[in-house]
Amino acid sequence: QVQLAETGGGLVQAGDSLRLSCVASGRTISRTTMAWFRQAPGREREFVAGLFRTGYNANYQDSVKGRFTISRDNAKNTVYLQMNNLKPEDTAVYYCAADQNLIYSDFGRHTAYDYWGQGTQVTVSS
Repeated sequence: QVQLAETGGGLVQAGDSLRLSCVASGRTISRTTMAWFRQAPGREREFVAGLFRTGYNANYQDSVKGRFTISRDNAKNTVYLQMNNLKPEDTAVYYCAADQNLIYSDFGRHTAYDYWGQGTQVTVSS
């Protein structure tokens, strides 16, 4: 079992930055696929960024490339999402997700992940 807890959300203005943190407990994340998803009201949960379990290469949704950065600190069992130049369309609840057996082709599918945090709200005003 893996427990995930996100922090760092808030209300910011367009152009501002936020850093989300996801602390994992129960098992090490060093060989775990870790990802961030988000869900806006009335919309499907969507992939934002992720780190596959076998390496440090990151994948991003096209709309956040160049603005968001995902990273992991295995010593702290924590994954971060640095979000710069935030836009109103980034407003959503952001969720941390983890899975230890994910295959690469399922990387962006939220239904493929076994473990989820409770979510943290990010609101970007224009």
